[in-house]
Amino acid sequence: MASAWKKDKNQKLLSPKTLISLLVLSIIFLSSLFFFFSNSSLQYSNPNLSINSPYPIPPFDCFKCPQSKPIIANVVENLKYPFVYSLADLGNLPEKPHKNIVRLLKGKPFRKPDISATIQEVLDSMRASGKNGIVVDVGANVGMASFAAAVMGFKVLAFEPVFENLQRICDGIWFNRVASLVTVFEAAASDRTGDITFHKLVGRLDNSAVSEVGARLAFKSNKEIAVQVKSIPLDKLIPPSQPVLLIKIDVQGWEYHVLKGAKKLLSRKPAEAPYIIYEEDERLLTASNSSSKEIRDFLKSVGYSKCSQHGTDAHCTKE
Repeated sequence: MASAWKKDKNQKLLSPKTLISLLVLSIIFLSSLFFFFSNSSLQYSNPNLSINSPYPIPPFDCFKCPQSKPIIANVVENLKYPFVYSLADLGNLPEKPHKNIVRLLKGKPFRKPDISATIQEVLDSMRASGKNGIVVDVGANVGMASFAAAVMGFKVLAFEPVFENLQRICDGIWFNRVASLVTVFEAAASDRTGDITFHKLVGRLDNSAVSEVGARLAFKSNKEIAVQVKSIPLDKLIPPSQPVLLIKIDVQGWEYHVLKGAKKLLSRKPAEAPYIIYEEDERLLTASNSSSKEIRDFLKSVGYSKCSQHGTDAHCTKE
C-alpha cells in the first residue's frame, strides 16, 4: 500500500495545454450530444417554405438539411440586439483552436463582428425615420448579418451557396428563434440565371469565391474544390412591390455582378432605393475581372451618387 502511494505521488500532472485540449473536445462532444437529442423530438417548421412560395427558386429547407457537427455556438458581445451564431471555422484543433473557442473557454462571448454592429446601426436609424422593408444578405456566410437584422424584427432574404455555411445558418435560425423572419436560398446572386462555378478551399470549406485566384487571395490557400451552384439575379427574385431597406454584399470579388443583377431594384426612386453595403477589395475585384471604378460608375448610372468608404466596405445611398 505504501509503495502504491509512492508510485501515484510521482505521476506527472497533465500540462495546461493538454487540459485545454481535453476541455475543448469535451465541449464539442457534449454540444453534439445535446443537439442530437434535442433534434430527436424537435418539430421545426419554417413558414417561409409553404407550397405557394412566391419565389422562382425554392428556399433552403433547414428541416431536411443534415445537422452540422460539432456545434460550437455562443452569443455575440457588445451589441444592442445580441444574437447567437454557430462557428464553421474551428481552427486547428486541438493545437490552435479558433479565437472564439478560446474566448468561450474563458467564459467570454464571441467577438462582435463589425458587419453585425454596422447592420444594426443602419437599421436602427432607418426604423427611427419610419422606414420599413426587408434586408437582403448576399454572401451570408454563417449568418452574422442576417441574424443581426432578424433579432431586430426585420425579415431577411439570405443568399449563401456554400453548404457548410447553410448548415450553420440553420443552427442560428433555431438558436435565435427567427424561422419566421429568415428565408435562405442555396444560391449565388449574380447577373444571370443558371449555374456558376464556385471554388471552396480545402481546410476552409465554409468559404468560397467565384474566381479561383480570388479564393486563394481571400483565404491564403493553394488548393480548392470547384462546385456548381445555382445563380439568380436579385431582380428575378424580389418583386417591384417589395420594399427593400438594405442590401449587404460580401462575395469575394463578385460584387459587380450581384449589383448588375439588381439594376431594377437599384433604379427605384431615392425614397425607396435600398441602402447598399458591399465589400470593395480591389485585389478580389481584379481577380474577378472587375474594379471599384466599374462598380462606382455603375452605381452612379442608377442614381447612387453618395458612397463612402468604411474599411474594406463601401456604403452607398441615393439623395
